[in-house]
Formats: sequence, structure tokens, C-alpha cells
Amino acid sequence: MHITRDFSHYVRSAGEGVQHIDLAVEGVHCAGCMAKIERGLSAIPDVTLARVNLTDRRVALEWKAGTLDPGRFIDRLEELGYKAYPFETESAEAAEVAESRFLLRCLGVAAFATMNVMMLSIPVWSGNVSDMLPEQRDFFHWLSALIALPAAAYAGQPFFRSAWRALSAKTTNMDVPISIGVILALGMSVVETINHAEHAYFDAAIMLLTFLLVGRFLDQNMRRRTRAVAGNLAALKAETAAKFVGPDEISQVPVAAINAGDIVLLRPGERCAVDGTVIEGRSEIDQSLITGETLYVTAEQGTPVYAGSMNISGTLRVRVSAASEATLLAEITRLLDNALQARSRYMRLADRASRLYAPVVHATALLTILGWVIAGASWHDAIVTGVAVLIITCPCALGLAIPTVQTVASGAMFKAGVLLNAGDAIERLAEADHVIFDKTGTLTLPDLEVINAADIPADVFDLAGRLALSSHHPVAAAVAQAAGAKSPIVGAVEESGQGVRASVDGVELRLGRPSFCGAGALVGGATVDPEASIVAFSKGSEKFILSVRQGLRPDARAVIAALKARNMGIEILSGDREPAVKAAANALGIPEWRAGVTPADKIARIEELKQRGAKVLMVGDGMNDAPSLAAAHISMSPISAAHLSQATADLVFLGRPLAPVVAAIDASRKALHLMRQNLWLAIGYNVLAVPVAISGVVTPLIAAAAMSGSSILVMLNSLRARSASREIV
Repeated sequence: MHITRDFSHYVRSAGEGVQHIDLAVEGVHCAGCMAKIERGLSAIPDVTLARVNLTDRRVALEWKAGTLDPGRFIDRLEELGYKAYPFETESAEAAEVAESRFLLRCLGVAAFATMNVMMLSIPVWSGNVSDMLPEQRDFFHWLSALIALPAAAYAGQPFFRSAWRALSAKTTNMDVPISIGVILALGMSVVETINHAEHAYFDAAIMLLTFLLVGRFLDQNMRRRTRAVAGNLAALKAETAAKFVGPDEISQVPVAAINAGDIVLLRPGERCAVDGTVIEGRSEIDQSLITGETLYVTAEQGTPVYAGSMNISGTLRVRVSAASEATLLAEITRLLDNALQARSRYMRLADRASRLYAPVVHATALLTILGWVIAGASWHDAIVTGVAVLIITCPCALGLAIPTVQTVASGAMFKAGVLLNAGDAIERLAEADHVIFDKTGTLTLPDLEVINAADIPADVFDLAGRLALSSHHPVAAAVAQAAGAKSPIVGAVEESGQGVRASVDGVELRLGRPSFCGAGALVGGATVDPEASIVAFSKGSEKFILSVRQGLRPDARAVIAALKARNMGIEILSGDREPAVKAAANALGIPEWRAGVTPADKIARIEELKQRGAKVLMVGDGMNDAPSLAAAHISMSPISAAHLSQATADLVFLGRPLAPVVAAIDASRKALHLMRQNLWLAIGYNVLAVPVAISGVVTPLIAAAAMSGSSILVMLNSLRARSASREIV
């Protein structure tokens, strides 16, 4: 019987002819597993992305649309020794809870057996140097076997199953040598007991499993705590909304059935499911996720609302601008997923080292056994030494060295209002020593107002507002909002860094730089606020100047002072007018600034600083900042930035304050320091432990304790990344 598999429900478009699916993968425990899965899936033709998220054991796959059946990925993962199925948050969390409980049961069985076997081993150890009869010793050994063998069979399942899947796929993973070590120790102990030998290793084998299970249980729980950040975001998502299907008729529908332009009803106590604008009603809303403000915000006609916001008091009618996966909350969730899946330079280094582990450790253990036999040792003693080598060289510490720091640091940055959008963003941000700020929408708030709207003819201002709807620049957005524009002009074209143009009834309209609109001569004679930005509008031969003003972010002065205290060079590069840029620079105490710069000028300045050896952090928003964000060593954008800028920026910060910039720098420097520490801890452990194990002075029991201890030490050190930011004063 042929069974068809339809995974189309789980496939979504990733844009530009690319499809995406997330798969949950069982049995992924280390960097070696990640590397093997990514290599195996990337080898499939037309696959453009295969990236494993070790935190939630998820693999993100992208491929050219229409070329592959997603079922092929599941088949390929099965060939590699991993069971996979489409990823769903609820089912994945339920599976994680079930696995956590299973690990806890295994740990309980192993710990109980360890205590009892150790109680039996103590009299054997003391009896071997006193007057214990051989029959008594054999009795204690058989009693230990009766406890240890079934306990090991149950408690060792997480390792034995993983090793069997790997071997069935004709490959290896870190659980293979662990399983070999445990089985060898137990098998040798049974043989020794049958031969009435003085020593057996039931205590070492079962205690080894106890140590390993402690490490795996702690590791899994730390990952679950980190995933709780994303889970908190998921909890903010409303699954349904009250959509108007008639003038006074509403229907509760899934968010997926809501489109831009629809009108929804937001009642008191409900969480908003869409992005949109209030068209009727008045209430207070909690939008702390987006604005960073814990105080409630008054919502009335014209107020923007975002998915995840909580409506506190009144009833609101909201016109939808984005729903489902197009909302700002969905964008934040995707950025957080990117942070948890990202692969840094140090992680790639650890991955390469982990990939060498299996062949190297098996060869080392085999050579150790043969070497001791050649040196005159018994096969018994040689195998015991080989088992110790197999156990002590487990690369858990190396595999955890970087991912744990990155995971903890990503969570800490999110709490500080920063999301990562690049795998090596932490390392590059830690290296930054010079900051370039854009002014408009970055040092200043994104909320703008046109201060001379009353001086512009109403019909002209209406056309300017409609043309502004076709631009992503925040100044254009202010013009559109002030004019109350609802429908953009068809055929409008935006020229990066210049403005937007269109033609209506044969008359060319332009909005943007005065030079772009042919209104440069009006700027000098215009009476405007010196801190206001100038945007020009031309309608054929008619020229107009619009003055747009915005205030500095509330903590901008404190942030600039904090950056100076961290020995960061600071300057402003803005396309705005000189009076406005000068006023902002003077207010913030930034002596180095330039006004009226183009995107090409910004890139040229960044390249000049690079030639001097500077590591430039570019902080900006708007369409015209995208090229300079890409050119900088590392880049940041506020969440209010244009989508193109967010896609280009390596980090995105939330809310109105600028403090996340400093918090991110502090967190990245601390994280980079901890990554290096962890690598040296892992490398140093193996450099010291392997020769000691080969020398034969380490028993399997001591090897298990040392291996687990190194992993726990790395994890504890990584947790220090949770609090890195110093106080901004």
C-alpha cells in the first residue's frame, strides 16, 4: 500500500522563489549532530539553506520553489539516523516535556542503582585488602550485577538509542563511544564475576550513566529556559480576531483569514492579533513590547496598534495594515529565531573540532589498548584503560562551549531590547570601537510632525501625502500621516537616498531632497525651525518646502556619554540639513558630524575609517541607510526602521530608548570573553585529560566524573552572560 504525505500545510514562502519548512528532529545533542545534519541536507540539489537550531532541535530548510518534496528531507534525516516531523510549537514543547520527564526517570533509576551498588562495593573494596572470602566477594558482585544490569538497560536508553540510530545509518555520534564504554565496562564486569576476579566495574558503569544523565538533563533544561523567551512571544499572539463582515456584523475568524484593509473589533481585555490603525473608539493600550514604555498609551483615531498589544479599557475599531506572519510581532519572532539558530565564527570552529572527534577518539582508544598490550599489560587492564579514554574524551564541553554562551547572550540581549539578525553579530559587535549614528529616526524619535502644514495649499498637501505613501523613509511617513493620505499614487518610483516621483495627469510630482525636486533655491530663503528637517515637494514648476521636526530619543545624551566612557569614537552622518544636524550634535556633545551626506558619502566615510583600522558600528534607519549598514563592520537599526534596513542590519533594537545600543555592546563584549574562556576550558580539559587517561591512572568512574564536570563547568560559565550590561548614567 502506497501512503502519500502532504506537508504543504507546513511549507511557507520565503520570497524570491524560495520555500521554507521547519522540521523537529529527535536525537540532536551536540555540535557534531548539527554539522552532520546540515551537511547531509545541504547536499540535496536545490537546497539553499539547512540550519539546525540546537536549542529547540529544529532544522530550518529552504529550497527552490517547486523542485523538491518536503518528504524527501524527512527521508534523508532518517538515512542519517534521525527521526523528523514537521515542527509545531505546541507539539514540540510537549515532546520536550515528555523527554525531560523521561530523562528524569532515567536519572532517578541510575542514581538509585548507583547508591545501592556503591553500598555493595564498599565492603568488596575493604574486603579485598582484608579477609573477605572469595565466595562473599562473588556474592556481592552478582548482587551488584542484579541491580546494575537492568538499571543500565533502562537508564542508558537515551544514549543507546541514539548510538544505534547512528550506527544503523553507518555513521557515528558522541553517544557511540559512550555506549561502547558503558557496555564494555558492564560486559567485562560480568566476565570478571564469572571468573571469580577481585575487581568488577558495575559501580563505575552505573555511576558513569548517572553523571552523563545529570549533564544531559541540565543541558536540556537550560535550553528549555532559553526557549521560554520565544514562548513568551508566542503567547502574545492572538489566534483569532473579530472581523467586520458587514456594517454592524462581526465574525470571529482565524488570523490567517484576515487581510490588509479589513476592519477588526478590539474589545477590552483582548490582545490585538494584527497591525493596523485605530479608525474609531478610544482606549488605553499596553504596547510595551514595541515602545519599551510600561505606561499605558492612549489609543484614538489615527493611533497605530501592533499585534501583541493589550487593549485595556475601551472598544476600538482597527483597520488592518498587516496580519499573520506580516506583523511586527511575527518579524520580532523571526529575528529571535535567527538569533537562536545563528552560527558564529567561534561556533563554526567548535563544529569543525567536534566533527573530528569520533574518528580521533576511536583511533586513540584502539591505539591505547594495543599499546598497553604490546607493553605487557593484560587485555583486561588494556581494555579498562581504553574505556577510560573513550569516556574522558567526550566532546560535550567543546560542543557546548559556544552555543550555550550564544543562547544565553541572545536571551539577555532580548530582555534588553535587542534582537540578533546575523550569526557572528556578537563577535563583530564586541570588536567595534567607533560608532556612526544617522540622525533622523535613530538619534531622534521616529515620530515626526510637519510644522508648516498650514502654509501649504490643501490640494497640494494632499498630493504630497499620497506620493509619500510610496516611500519607506520616516520623513515621508510623517508627511503622509499629516496629510491623512489613504491611497498611494499609482506608478510612483523611489530613488534611494533622493526621494520619490510619479506622474499625475501628465504633471510630474516629486518629494524628497530639495535638489531632487529642483527646489534648492527655496531652502536658503525659507523661514524654518533650525532643528527641523527639510523635505521638498514639486508639482510641475510649483515648488514647496515642508519642515518636519522630531525630538531626540529620551536617553540619547546618557547613551552618548556611556559610549564615550567605553572609549568608543562617535560621529553623526546625516542626509539632513546642517542646522538640524548641528543642533542635535551640540545637544548630545558630539563634536564630529556631517550633514547633507548621501549614501555614497556614508560608505566612503566607513571605508576611510576601515583603512585606519577602525571597527565601525553603524546605527541607522531608513532606505538610504541600507547600503552603509551593509558596509559597516557591524550594524544596528531600530525596530521602526524600514524593512530593507532591518534585513540589512545585524541587530535590531526595540522601543523608544537608545539604551539597547549600549546594552548590546556590553553583552557582546562579555559574551565574546566567555566564548574564548569556554574554548580554552574545553581544549585545556582534553589536553590534560587524554594523556592522563592513556597513562592508565584514570578509572572509567573518574573519567565519567571528569567529563561531566567539564560540561557542567562550561554551562555554569556560560550563564554569566545573563547579566553583562553596566548601568547607563
